Amino acid sequence: MRRRTPPPPSPLPQHDGVDPVRVRLPAATEWTTVGAYLVARLSGAGEGVVASLLDAGLVVGADGTPVPAEAPYRPGTYVWFHRPLPAEVPVPFPLEVRHRDAHIVVADKPHFLATTPRGSHVTQTALARLRRELGLPALTAAHRLDRLTAGLVLFTVRPEERGTYQTLFRDRRVHKEYEAVAAYDPALALPRTVRSRIVKERGVLTARETEGEPNAVTRVELVGRRPGPGTGRARYRLVPETGQTHQLRVHMSALGVPILGDPLYPEVTGPGPAGDFRRPLQLLARELAFTDPVTGLDHRFRSTRRLTAWDSYDDWAAGQ
Repeated sequence: MRRRTPPPPSPLPQHDGVDPVRVRLPAATEWTTVGAYLVARLSGAGEGVVASLLDAGLVVGADGTPVPAEAPYRPGTYVWFHRPLPAEVPVPFPLEVRHRDAHIVVADKPHFLATTPRGSHVTQTALARLRRELGLPALTAAHRLDRLTAGLVLFTVRPEERGTYQTLFRDRRVHKEYEAVAAYDPALALPRTVRSRIVKERGVLTARETEGEPNAVTRVELVGRRPGPGTGRARYRLVPETGQTHQLRVHMSALGVPILGDPLYPEVTGPGPAGDFRRPLQLLARELAFTDPVTGLDHRFRSTRRLTAWDSYDDWAAGQ
């Protein structure tokens, strides 16, 4: 079996902790110039954006020299460029590092900060921030947390070791514990293990449960309750055995106690305006434990963040 040749290193540096876009020209016969292919291939970038990058000499080849729009199309070659960055409202909460060594960084992510660049969140992401603040341009994420979820995220320092750490999550060799605040239901018998099949369709905001073999398993425990409106609120420990998209949020909603501040479950309420950091989702990745596959050390990390709806519900509800 032929081994695939790795791409050449990027001739462009990062911008604000964000990697340049790399495009490999595929085997095709309908394109005669690089510019024609890029304009068609990257039409989602916005009208005129790619043409402007080409005209400004900001699309470069492996040697770092600009590639003109009329350059002949040669299948298999690479080009690089930086997409114009979207305007982003800074997330005004600290990103704290719980552990750093030669192989990994464990960060305690705040609510509202995406893990990795995607869509309209690029420089205001945990990965871009850590690359800038720690001076680690090769840092990569071993897994992700939802933007609205706070807590512990594992990053890898050396790109060649990323797959080794990702395998820990794939093979379920990472112990993860979450904490959530939701309504208290005296009729809900806990602890219990929830098993269901969850599907997430591309382009659809929410995941859903469906018939079929379970692919999502969550242990749900009650760890405390406090009085309040209705039957009051409760603090829950959630221990997922699997990692489906929105798994904890879907399971808590299905139990009749959706997590406080959830804009998707049980009903989609729509995204808040940019810069609205009130009433964060009351879900926290509290603990991360694993045996390091490179060093052999046993790690157990705990977030020091607090869920405000548990400590001070009135402040959380008022958006303070």
